[in-house]
Amino acid sequence: MLSSLSEYSNDMQRNGRVLIGMSGGIDSTAACLMLQEQGYEVVGVTMRVFDLASQMGPEGEPRFIAEAREVADRLAIEHHVADEREGFAQQIVRYFVDEYMRGRTPNPCVMCNPLFKFRVLTEWADRLGCDYIATGHYVQTVNEDNHYYIVTGDDPQKDQSYFLWNLSQEVLARCVFPLGGWKKADVRQYLMDKGFALKAKEGESMEVCFIEGDYRDFLREHCPEIDAQVGQGKFVDCAGRTLGFHQGYPYYTIGQRKGLGIALGKPAYVLKLNPEKNTVMLGDAEQLLTRYMLVETPRLVCEEQFYAEKELTVRIRYRSRSVPCEVVREVDGGMLLIRFAEAVSAVTPGQSAVFYVGSRLVGGAFIASQRGIGQYVNDDL
Repeated sequence: MLSSLSEYSNDMQRNGRVLIGMSGGIDSTAACLMLQEQGYEVVGVTMRVFDLASQMGPEGEPRFIAEAREVADRLAIEHHVADEREGFAQQIVRYFVDEYMRGRTPNPCVMCNPLFKFRVLTEWADRLGCDYIATGHYVQTVNEDNHYYIVTGDDPQKDQSYFLWNLSQEVLARCVFPLGGWKKADVRQYLMDKGFALKAKEGESMEVCFIEGDYRDFLREHCPEIDAQVGQGKFVDCAGRTLGFHQGYPYYTIGQRKGLGIALGKPAYVLKLNPEKNTVMLGDAEQLLTRYMLVETPRLVCEEQFYAEKELTVRIRYRSRSVPCEVVREVDGGMLLIRFAEAVSAVTPGQSAVFYVGSRLVGGAFIASQRGIGQYVNDDL
C-alpha cells in the first residue's frame, strides 16, 4: 500500500494547472504554497456560500474572502470568487433542515462535498482550463487497478476521509490533496518557515460553516413554523409509558444525554425518535448498544472487492474509531445489513457509515432508519 501511494503521489507532482479552493485559512494557504513548490500553476477560487454576521467585513463581504485574496496576491496567483449562496441555501441548508424534520441527524459536510463543493470546483476548473482540483483536506489518494481510493491522512486527529466517501471516481481522478501526508503541527511550522507567521497561529475553522451557536436556533430561523408544526411531545420509555414532555423531536438526536430538560434520577439517553407520533424514547446507555445496523444508498469503490473483503471496518461517526464488521446481505429497498464484531453505541439515522480496509476508504453509505431491523437480525441468527 505505501509503495503504491508513494508512486501515485510522485506521479501527481507533475506540472499542470490546478484549481484550489481557498478559504484564506491555514490549510488552504499551506496547500497553495506546496502546490507551487511541486510545479503546478495554481489558480484559486473562494466560495461564498453563507453569510454569517460575525464574519462580515467593512466591504460588505465575509472577511475570509479578503484574506484569501491577500494570500493570492502575495503568492501571485490568479484568484476568483464564486458566489454560490443561492445554490447552497437550496441544496445544503434545505437538506439540513429537512433531515431534522424527518427525525434524522444530518451531516452537512458529507452532503456538501459531492453535491456542492467539489461540483463547483469541477465546474470552475473546466471553465478556467484547469487539469486538477485541490483542497486543504487531510487525506490522500491512491490509484489501484484503475480505481481511485481515498486514503486516511497521516494526522489521525485531522484525517477528513470520513467526509469524502461520496465523491465520484471522475472527481477523485482530478483531485490533489497536498496536506494528506502532513501533521497539523508541521503545517503550522511550514507556514512559519515560509514567512506566514500570523497565518500559522490562526485558530481552527468551524465544524459546520453555516451555524454559530445552537443548531436549534438555526432550525427555528430557517423553519419559522417548526414549533407550531411540531410542538410539544412526549418522552417515553421502551414500554411506551410517558416520562415527561419535550420541545419537539427535531431538537434531539440519538445518543443525546445532556440538555434533555427532564430529571429521572439517573442518566437518560435518547434511544429513538418517532416523527409520526412526536415521541422521544429515553433509556439507559446499555440500550444504545447494538451489533447490527441498516445502511442505504451505498457508494462503493469496487463492489466485487467490497463484498469479498474479510478485513472490513466501519466508522459510524467522524470521531469514532473503526470497528471490524461484515456485510451480512442486501435487504429490502437495496439496504445493507451490517454486523459489527463488537457492540457499538448510538447508531444514528442520517449519519454516515464509512468503510475501510486498513487506511483505505472502500465505500460509504447513509445510516438508515433502524425500524424493522429485528426481522433481518432474527433471520441472521
